[in-house]
Amino acid sequence: MSDQDILELFKKGQRDKAFKKLYRLYPRIEKLILSKGGSQADANDVFQEALIILNRNLETSDFQLTSSFYTYLYAVSQFVWSDLQKSHSRKNLQELNAQEIEMFQAVIEEKKYQLAEHAFSKIGKRCQQLLQLFYHKSMSFKDIAEVMQFKSSKVAKNQKYKCLQKAKDIYQTQLKSVQS
Repeated sequence: MSDQDILELFKKGQRDKAFKKLYRLYPRIEKLILSKGGSQADANDVFQEALIILNRNLETSDFQLTSSFYTYLYAVSQFVWSDLQKSHSRKNLQELNAQEIEMFQAVIEEKKYQLAEHAFSKIGKRCQQLLQLFYHKSMSFKDIAEVMQFKSSKVAKNQKYKCLQKAKDIYQTQLKSVQS
């Protein structure tokens, strides 16, 4: 089930089903906490708190999930664990405030931006030019075909799709390596 499907379950009020799907991510979060010196009980506590934070954010009308659920939960879990380590106590994890969560979202966004930038740099000069003409200069496919000497606007459109797909594939590969 994709992240979009899980998000739809939340929107439809089917939180139990959505959380069941999210629990499939627990082993990876547990591995993170264990690698940082935590116990299985710590991992369980941290994961539960990350889910609570996610749920709280999904209930706000302006919240938009801009990464995968795994990336979001991983970052929040790291923060929660770090916070626990600093305080050396079992204070109530629900005291995390929205500012701290926004900070982590900003870090995630910056990392995603860097990955996208890197993917763009890897697609080749011709693809870069085509995408810049389309997105930054808002040129029509007919004009792009002329500038880039394609046979038709349809060729320009197909080439744009291929370039975007190439960039997406590079981005996804990088994202998976970062998450591992």
